[in-house]
Amino acid sequence: MRQRNKNVFMKKMFALAITAVMALAAAHAQKAEVFNEGGIAIHGYDAVAYFIKSQPVKGDSKFAYKWNNATWYFADQQDLDMFKSNPEKYSPQYGGYCAYGVSVNHKASTKPEAWSIVNGKLYLNYNTDVQATWKKDQAKRINDADKIWPAIKDKE
Repeated sequence: MRQRNKNVFMKKMFALAITAVMALAAAHAQKAEVFNEGGIAIHGYDAVAYFIKSQPVKGDSKFAYKWNNATWYFADQQDLDMFKSNPEKYSPQYGGYCAYGVSVNHKASTKPEAWSIVNGKLYLNYNTDVQATWKKDQAKRINDADKIWPAIKDKE
């Protein structure tokens, strides 16, 4: 019985920690529809590379494109051209804000390493721990975030 109580306690503490992290991240959230730092979208990573290289790849400022009030960097001309031809296909969902955060009504920053492609769409998360939580109930989280995003995308 003690072990069960300890497990319940640990799960509650973990949930509390995730909530605290999201609240802290929300405090640093932006009003912009696209997550950016200094005007550079998704930390300067190449959005197309997630799809064609199956990994995060740092972009280069010589392959830059201004879209949706942010500057997007790409690793090479091919990725830049692919993005230009269809930015909605390659840009991350929820403007590159944390998919878990959006599912609980918060805009939070993301880490390039915490990514997933689900049904042909790119999702980013605050970090890999938050991503693991998001993946436990991924379909519901995406459904919730899809409903919430229109109401919060232009808010801080």
